[in-house]
Amino acid sequence: MLIITIKQGKEKSLLSGDPWIYPSAIEKVDGKPQERNRPGATAIVQSSARQFLARAAYNAKSQIAARVWTLREDEPVDHAMMKRRVQAAVAARGQGLDPQALATLVDGDKDGLPGLVVQAYGGQAGYLVCQFNAGAVELWKVPIVQALLAATGCANVYERCDPLVRKGEGLLVKPGALAGDEPPQRLMVRAGRGLVPMDIRTGFVYPK
Repeated sequence: MLIITIKQGKEKSLLSGDPWIYPSAIEKVDGKPQERNRPGATAIVQSSARQFLARAAYNAKSQIAARVWTLREDEPVDHAMMKRRVQAAVAARGQGLDPQALATLVDGDKDGLPGLVVQAYGGQAGYLVCQFNAGAVELWKVPIVQALLAATGCANVYERCDPLVRKGEGLLVKPGALAGDEPPQRLMVRAGRGLVPMDIRTGFVYPK
């Protein structure tokens, strides 16, 4: 596992709750080259005095060098963590949604899933649209999708890709269905009090 050592004094923002670690805060990164070059590889973050600070996802290709998973030393980063956090996010936001709205189910760092945005349309018979905007969640894509399928009962999961964001993270740009069917090109989506024609795969709103 990688070990990220933070420069003296730079741990203050981390301890105050900032989930992002920038390259300027890092003294050194120890570990195998293949791990250092893999976007989203799990790392232990320690202070300059070698005290544990966090577990984080490291990405040498990103302007955000590491994204914190947990400040608890006894909490491993594994499939079970992804399942728990997806379940918690869906439980918090998944009730009473307007089936014609494109509603947010998972909202990145707020849900402990850095870089992940999931929107729902159409209830269980509809679609989940996911954006894996960081190496952190890209590396755990399969268990995250499995957890979404189980937590929502929705069988159709589509990945939307923002080329600038994905390339900035060193990730491939490959939108498409991750489970079930791809959404149709045009759906009527709630916007305020009315409905607008939208391609939920991209977020493009058609002219009226």
